Amino acid sequence: MSFKNVENKVNVTSEIGTLRRLLIHSPDSGLGKVVPSKAQDWLFEDIVHLDTIRRKEYDFYVKILLYFLDPEKIKGKLAEIDAEASRRAFYKPDNPNFHNSDKVIEIQVLLSDILKDKETKLQLVASVCSLENCTYELQAELMALPEIKLAKVLISGSIDDERMIFPPIPNFIFTRDIGITINNHILMNKAAKQARTRESVLTKYIFFNHPIFADYKKNIIEISDNAHHFLLPYNEIENQKVTLEGGDVMVVSEDHLVIGCSERTSLFACNQVIKTLFKKKVVKKVTVVKIPKKRDYMHLDTVVTQVKRNMWIMLGSLGRMAETNKIPVADVIVELQNIKEEEKTKIIQFKIENPQQPVYFEYLEDLLEDISKNDLGCTEEVKFIYSGNNKFPYDTREQWTDSCNLVCIKEGVVLGYDRNEKTLEVLKENGFSAIEAHELVAKMESGEIDPEKLSNTVVLMPSAELSRARGGFHCMSMPILRDNLTPALS
Repeated sequence: MSFKNVENKVNVTSEIGTLRRLLIHSPDSGLGKVVPSKAQDWLFEDIVHLDTIRRKEYDFYVKILLYFLDPEKIKGKLAEIDAEASRRAFYKPDNPNFHNSDKVIEIQVLLSDILKDKETKLQLVASVCSLENCTYELQAELMALPEIKLAKVLISGSIDDERMIFPPIPNFIFTRDIGITINNHILMNKAAKQARTRESVLTKYIFFNHPIFADYKKNIIEISDNAHHFLLPYNEIENQKVTLEGGDVMVVSEDHLVIGCSERTSLFACNQVIKTLFKKKVVKKVTVVKIPKKRDYMHLDTVVTQVKRNMWIMLGSLGRMAETNKIPVADVIVELQNIKEEEKTKIIQFKIENPQQPVYFEYLEDLLEDISKNDLGCTEEVKFIYSGNNKFPYDTREQWTDSCNLVCIKEGVVLGYDRNEKTLEVLKENGFSAIEAHELVAKMESGEIDPEKLSNTVVLMPSAELSRARGGFHCMSMPILRDNLTPALS
């Protein structure tokens, strides 16, 4: 793809400004080769049906993004695009009839672009082959592949349907985790799990070598391991790992970054990020939200995301509602369980002018209200939508299927899974309407709905297979350009 005539601007200053450009990765053949014995090692809860996840679920995500961000690619052409004879060519990055949007950007296309440069190709293939312990003969074979084919192989792990040469990277669909755009900087990830290491390698080469990021090379931030970490005993290395994933990082305003310290992002990484961002004067304050290190809450964006400047969706048990719902009994075991340190959410905020005097927040709601009012200038009442209406067992059931993991296309227009019915009820009680993805696509194609005029709407995305991968649409997006928020109306 040529980006020469495109304004390659990188700028994200909020979670809810109108989305203009993002990186995604459509489900590749590697997802269809995840086997039960390796599913959890590869960070999947279950195996998924590839054709269903593509045709009946993810394709709707691509369509909706295009109608909002790049309508010329799709409007008026839907019947032809989805015709059986087209064989999904519009959605396949290695197909000549791929949509090739420069706004809804497929990361596999960026990878194939950089592989056209012989030096980059040599370095990247050598890096991947070293990581995956490939033979010299296989490395030579990969070097001989054309760039479009090679990009597909490096992601899927297979040269063809019958020949799998290294593991797939099925989590690559969760592009949020590869990096985060902070104003006009990009903070690169440092994957916590071995299964995602190849993702980190591929995206590093893309960010540093693709023309779309050429003007921002000096603004790409990598975090390194602790000094002399390799001299520590193995068990201490494990305890002092520097790991960071994008699902734990939220740009809530131009001056304020929130980082989740979670199962995937370590305290050591938080420390390095704060020091680096303050030194470079990228933001003026950073808040660290320490959440329980549990698979249930792998990233901060699995327990909280923003819907509007005065509205947040979150898991009640990690906020003030945990106190409200505490069982009033004097059972010793219950009381001891309630005060387990690892089960508590802790919040601490550092400011660039005096990082030695942090500010503490008792509850997650206190932080979110502070962001809405003091960072975003909101004068309206700040509202909290609790997963499953904060009622057991719906709260935890729906959080597990990403009720708190919504992505804003623009303020008040969000994409989320159709299965989280109790959470949806609360959104409706707070002024939102809901529309099924297929219905929205049909009405945007016919002109009955104008994407520019849509407001206060939850787009219900089909989720039978996608939700089994343990990530919502916030996870499946890496915004690189959003409009700045206009000042709040008083």
